Amino acid sequence: MEETPASPATAPARRRLVARLAAIALVAVSLPLATPSIDPGFVPGGGFRGEGDGWADGVLGLFSDGYVSRPMVYLCLLWLAIAIWCVVVAFARDLGLRWTAWTAGILIGLFVLAPPLLSLDLFSYISYARLGTEHGLNPYEYAPAAIPQDEAAARVQDYRDAVSVYGPLFTLGTYPLGLLGVPFALWSLKLLAGVAVAAIAAIVARLARLRGIEPAGAVAFVALNPIVLVQLVGGGHNDALTAAIAMGAMAASLAARPFTAGVGYVLAAATKVSGAMYAPFAIVGARGPGQRGRLIGGIVAAAVLVGAVSLAAFGSSVTEALSVAGGNHGQISRYSVPSVLARGSGIDIDVVRAVAIVAFGIGVAWLLVAVARGFDWVRAAGWAALGVLVASAYIVPWYLIWVLPVAAISRDRVLIGATILMTVFQAVNGISGISL
Repeated sequence: MEETPASPATAPARRRLVARLAAIALVAVSLPLATPSIDPGFVPGGGFRGEGDGWADGVLGLFSDGYVSRPMVYLCLLWLAIAIWCVVVAFARDLGLRWTAWTAGILIGLFVLAPPLLSLDLFSYISYARLGTEHGLNPYEYAPAAIPQDEAAARVQDYRDAVSVYGPLFTLGTYPLGLLGVPFALWSLKLLAGVAVAAIAAIVARLARLRGIEPAGAVAFVALNPIVLVQLVGGGHNDALTAAIAMGAMAASLAARPFTAGVGYVLAAATKVSGAMYAPFAIVGARGPGQRGRLIGGIVAAAVLVGAVSLAAFGSSVTEALSVAGGNHGQISRYSVPSVLARGSGIDIDVVRAVAIVAFGIGVAWLLVAVARGFDWVRAAGWAALGVLVASAYIVPWYLIWVLPVAAISRDRVLIGATILMTVFQAVNGISGISL
């Protein structure tokens, strides 16, 4: 008996059903990812329930003691979420922007309400704010170790003896939170990370339309990425805010508002230095009479203003953030590309790292020349951002936000595929007790 082919109306309906089921499945798999056991492996600096510090359990902690207690189970769930995310992205046109936006809102909210996941960075942010507001110490001169009895500083471990690596704009912005107590500061920063990811999604949707890309797919690619949800929103990292400001600047560049774009790139860099990475491509790629000059003018004007405010607030020691950032990237992550290549080949990691940095430098120079000759500067910026992640021996998973939104609007399938591979690769990074 011959099969009756699907009618033109039936095929889209089936695709829509698959898309919606995938979106629902992503929410379902994300629930245990947002509510792991309150254990130092999942919530570093945790053990809050045992200590009576319920303020850090999150709203979800009121209803569950955690659904996952084994790192390998958590990792497998994360990989499953990534697989489902790929399906959602593939069927995003059928899912539609409204469903995509609602799914993103639910998931972002879920991870905002989760306890601080897989990182102690939130406590570092709060410690630097409290150094300045509660203890009268310059966070670019003093480390959390200087206030060992502080409620936030007591939980800082890896960078306990390091002064702030973050930009003066972010540091000053967190000062009011330092006055309002650690619990309020923590949940405010978690909320800020969630709002920033939502803002990135909104900007990406607008830029996708401008560049002839399906907006639902671009939004799903960024805001539904499980690494973004678990690590970036779950961990409350300021990379979300940095990326939101930088993407706003990129939107201004593409809307022929160069002075505003220049200011935006400086504000992004003043939040975290990584925010400056798109600016060179925007400058070289500026087209039209006076566009490049106004862009550079915005950068110079904002840099002078930010520099003056930073010097007034922190003195010349604010430049210490740059040296600390450089020192951090002199470290090695077990699951960076150079580290894995070094282990697999038996070549010394310093040699692999040096080769990777040289190759990255050559690649960026080639991309800038290509942009000067007419190549799409957005695509070039996306490849450069991915190159940073591939070449760096020190990487943490939430750095994916540097490339995800740019790749989403790049119109480059190879870049999108490479970003998906990096997402899969970085899933294991930051989950304790896992070794490959």
